[in-house]
Amino acid sequence: MSQQSPFKPHPSGGWRERLFIIVFHHDTRAGLAFDIALIIAIVASVLVTLFDSVAFVDDRLRAYFYALEWMFTLVFTAEYGLRLAIVERPRRYARSFFGVIDLLAILPTYLSLLLPGSQYLLVVRLLRILRIFRLLKLTRYISESGTMVRALNRSRRKILVFLMFMLVLITIFGSLMYLIEGPENGFTSIPMSMYWAVVTVATVGFGDIAPGTPLGRFVTSVLILIGYGIIAVPTGIYTAELAQGLREERDNKRCVDCNLLGHEPDAQFCRRCGASLSETPARASGKLGA
Repeated sequence: MSQQSPFKPHPSGGWRERLFIIVFHHDTRAGLAFDIALIIAIVASVLVTLFDSVAFVDDRLRAYFYALEWMFTLVFTAEYGLRLAIVERPRRYARSFFGVIDLLAILPTYLSLLLPGSQYLLVVRLLRILRIFRLLKLTRYISESGTMVRALNRSRRKILVFLMFMLVLITIFGSLMYLIEGPENGFTSIPMSMYWAVVTVATVGFGDIAPGTPLGRFVTSVLILIGYGIIAVPTGIYTAELAQGLREERDNKRCVDCNLLGHEPDAQFCRRCGASLSETPARASGKLGA
């Protein structure tokens, strides 16, 4: 069975190992059913949070929302406790990214019990917003997210260089506009002028700060044209890396019989000769070498 998790099952085996396969693996019928049920619960809990923020809906269904929130909290608490119980190193899982997300998904509801009184209601409402973190748990159940994350990881240095260039550009244009326009036209400081530069280079154009001199308008026009020219750079970098990753996944599927490459990652049979593609790349390369 393919290992789909960086965590290992509890060494005691038995029911812990069986539950580990269901909870952390996605290539069994029970594991798939668990994932689907958990995704439905996550989406439903987030919908409850969203509708609970609508005043006229909350006034009518407040009691139902309260009961549903505690039901979802208990479900996710049981899931979190189960994950800690079946992994080999519970502390490692608790400190992992998804372990922290799991904790943030349930913590606000329990914190609300520690903050009674009307004077704390506003704080509780703010804490309840953290339940939106449950949406981040969806990414672990989407196998394609791994390809996207790997592409983002490979392109991180290029994107970082691009962001540094943009920071330099924004600083230069912000300082220039501060000197040209001055406080009388809304450019009260260099940070405020840099905010204007960010809005302008992104071609958003809020209009809360606008140049009032001919030279300032000329500089603005230049920055807008630069923005149109470079706004798609990070998207192009990421798209190129994503396409490269998809090509690598297709090239990893080689037919042992006819040596054909370019199959889809989930393909089980060769699209040319119909042979099975279930053999691993190592076994396939050994067979071809023989």
